Amino acid sequence: MPSYTAPTKDMQFILHDVLNISGADIPGYGDLDAEFTGAILEEAGKISAEVLAPLNAVGDTEGCVMENGVVRTPTGFKAAFDQMSDGGWPGIDMPEDYGGMGLPYVMNTAVGEMFSASNMAFTMYQGLTHGAASAILVHGTEDQKATYLPKMVSCEWTGTMNLTESHCGTDLGLMRTKATPQGDGSYKISGQKIFISAGEHDLADNIIHLVLGKIAGGPEGIKGVSLFIVPKFLVNEDGSLGARNAATCSKVEAKMGIHGNSTCVMDYDGATGYLLGEEHKGMRAMFTMMNEARLGVGMQGLAQAEVAYQNAVEYALERLQGRDVTGAKNPDGPADPLIVHPDIRRNLMEQKSFVEGGRAFLLWGSFQIDRAHRNKDVAADGLISLLTPVIKGFLTDKGYEMTVQAQQVFGGHGYIEESGMSQFTRDARIAMIYEGANGVQALDLVGRKLAQDGGKHVMAFFDLVKGFCKENAEVEGMEEFIAPLKAASKDLQAAGMYFMQEGMKSPNNALAGSYDFMHLFGHTCLGLMWAMMAKASLAALADDTSDPAFHETKLTTGRFYMARTLPMTAMHLTRIQVGGVNVMALDPANF
Repeated sequence: MPSYTAPTKDMQFILHDVLNISGADIPGYGDLDAEFTGAILEEAGKISAEVLAPLNAVGDTEGCVMENGVVRTPTGFKAAFDQMSDGGWPGIDMPEDYGGMGLPYVMNTAVGEMFSASNMAFTMYQGLTHGAASAILVHGTEDQKATYLPKMVSCEWTGTMNLTESHCGTDLGLMRTKATPQGDGSYKISGQKIFISAGEHDLADNIIHLVLGKIAGGPEGIKGVSLFIVPKFLVNEDGSLGARNAATCSKVEAKMGIHGNSTCVMDYDGATGYLLGEEHKGMRAMFTMMNEARLGVGMQGLAQAEVAYQNAVEYALERLQGRDVTGAKNPDGPADPLIVHPDIRRNLMEQKSFVEGGRAFLLWGSFQIDRAHRNKDVAADGLISLLTPVIKGFLTDKGYEMTVQAQQVFGGHGYIEESGMSQFTRDARIAMIYEGANGVQALDLVGRKLAQDGGKHVMAFFDLVKGFCKENAEVEGMEEFIAPLKAASKDLQAAGMYFMQEGMKSPNNALAGSYDFMHLFGHTCLGLMWAMMAKASLAALADDTSDPAFHETKLTTGRFYMARTLPMTAMHLTRIQVGGVNVMALDPANF
């Protein structure tokens, strides 16, 4: 059975050596000293390794089963869910007024990576609840917040988001779910939603569904969509549970992965719902949840890569196979361990450099979210808005790729379910699809985010990279990081210029290169992260750190990424500049 060890040391390095969170001018960050964050991360890591990870294979094997309309989660999930709830983990960054811990979002991200790496399907129950609670927190009335948030923050009640219908996925303007006003402030919700994660289960007393639907007489298409709170059980004025609502699960989907999470078809047959936010402004409210979810999904891609990598390293160290071409390294044994072979090293270094760079990117992104929300920093808000499709799309694409590479280290044993590597690959695959398929993320990045606010946010990113390079150009040891980062940034700027010049003349020229641009941007971001980490490790070594091996390893890993992976930006730029002629050349009938 695979194992998992929380990467607390690396997280502490990023939080304190790289981001210097306790010294940041963000409300609440002053309390985040290394001792405090270390205690939280160690406890979360212990729960991840000892409680959640052992249930990962159980959830994959048993799945969720529907009996007489009730969905039963896998053995052990309920006890573990209660333990998580009792520990306050679901509300780590939620307001104290509603029972949360009130910690910054960056801590929720760090803890969330551990929980997702150890058991992605399980962690989705509380993750979706967090997103639904966030939408109510931002858009709900005071009565709605008082009614739902305390129970959702504690996960006594869970939450969902209901967007997709069988005939429409991304194009939500085609939805058919109807909301009929009742005259008392409530609505009757009628329609069917599919692919609803955690739509029905036995982990909580109530499930609060956030459902998109159209009020009769509203505008056509997406402009006529509203968002509604539709509880599984109606809530009485005193907060107790009332009658069962007309919201039922008619099917649990059989899926490629995340078997431990119940993916449901939900039927709303005149269910009672309550408007969340304004009429016909449902997407505005839903995007509060979706944007958070997209960052969380990026984290899922990274988390699966991390746990797969850990097990691949362990296997490569133990598995004896062949001899080192430079001479036996295990002369007393029948063969040398896999780790001696250059291609295995190449494989593992690609995984390691992605995981550590991606983790820094996620935590840095969470740092920007805290700055945007806690400091009301418009620039930080614009920057993270720009980078959200990159975090989601790039980290999930590469995260899945790294689980495949980890599986490859095992050879044939990686293809056998007994090794457990198959589950990481299967679970990671969904992250490239839900919360907006990655092709949609790329279109959003190029079609909307680049030009947002006159392009000032992407220009701010270029200035950030340029400023870092200029500031550190003369720092001893940084030349191996600054030069590749400059080259990547120039490729990114050249791609942006191509879109500006060609996009108006031929939108297909821009959109045909959007996926490459998302990856070009992602690599550049990881290049920046590796340069930042290199600076921190060089400083630690100069100060006679007590752990030189950690920082030497960090620098070696970073050099690998800068020399072997970051040059991929040139390939992506070349593909972008080819334009859309060849992409669009075939007649549809000839595919």
